[in-house]
Amino acid sequence: MSIDGYVACICEGAAEKAIINLLLDNDKLIFNRKQMIDRQVIPCRDGKSFEVRYLRKGFEQKITVYRILDSRREKFKLSKAYAEKIEIVNVITAPEIEMLVIFNEDKYEEFKKSRLKPSLYCRNSMRYKDVKSYSFIEEYFKDINKLVLCIKQYKSKAAVRNGEFSLYDLLKPEFQ
Repeated sequence: MSIDGYVACICEGAAEKAIINLLLDNDKLIFNRKQMIDRQVIPCRDGKSFEVRYLRKGFEQKITVYRILDSRREKFKLSKAYAEKIEIVNVITAPEIEMLVIFNEDKYEEFKKSRLKPSLYCRNSMRYKDVKSYSFIEEYFKDINKLVLCIKQYKSKAAVRNGEFSLYDLLKPEFQ
């Protein structure tokens, strides 16, 4: 996957935003802040709001929109006028981004037996109450190599559907 033009990175929640920022700040992704609209993760999840706020600035080059989310059903509709200038790439973190914490703690097999959602497992079984917060994830994965390793482990176990992208696919090839 090569990046031409601009990048917009939209994250579903605080934990996803923290992970993307950690990866960006440590030069692990296939894109960098210089390529990004506003040089930061965009908090806008709605297609129409994104269009009004960002696309009407008259960008000359193509824009690739990376949506980091755990839902396959969430829609992101843009006007037909932007169809040729915008590529939307859904990066699916299903079931939840907290799976990275579960892999880091080597609790995947226990988690599978628990039948809990990943966030509940992290809270109840591992006692991480703020597992969805930006500050928790930022501190927890301050060793970027642990984060990259967990992304690789998650990729090997996750049910990534054909044609879908995961965080692993956003890593530079030398980190995959």
